[in-house]
Amino acid sequence: MSHSVPMTKESFEALQEELKRLIREERPKVILDIAEARGHGDLSENAEYDAAKNRQGFIEGKIQELKDKLARAYVVDLSNLKPDKVVFGATVTLYDTATEEEVTFRIVGEDEADIKLGKLSCTSPVGRALIGHRLDDTVRAKVPSGIKEYEIIDIQYA
Repeated sequence: MSHSVPMTKESFEALQEELKRLIREERPKVILDIAEARGHGDLSENAEYDAAKNRQGFIEGKIQELKDKLARAYVVDLSNLKPDKVVFGATVTLYDTATEEEVTFRIVGEDEADIKLGKLSCTSPVGRALIGHRLDDTVRAKVPSGIKEYEIIDIQYA
């Protein structure tokens, strides 16, 4: 995979911190755990050794994954843009025409998405439908339950 990964500044910084933690804390700890387990004798029947080796493999895989994402990261900077249309990183308040309720989402990357926290993936059906639309536009998105229709009532770049 060589495509860029769009992400917010907050997500980029969080990934950097997780990578540092894995390299500085988790990797050395698992190395010590392996050394301690080796000291317990026969490795063929040593569950502690097997568990530590598995954990080491997971940590090394996660480190490589984070390095790859950070290398391909495209941090979206909204500070120089006028909030007149929905773009990656924007916070959008919508009026759901079916439920007559307002909902607010921040358009984020796939890794950041958490609907419970109001973070909507830019690749989700609603996220894709919103991108490029302007204030007061009515947007229709095909979702698993049918067609959702929203009116864009506010756009913020925060």
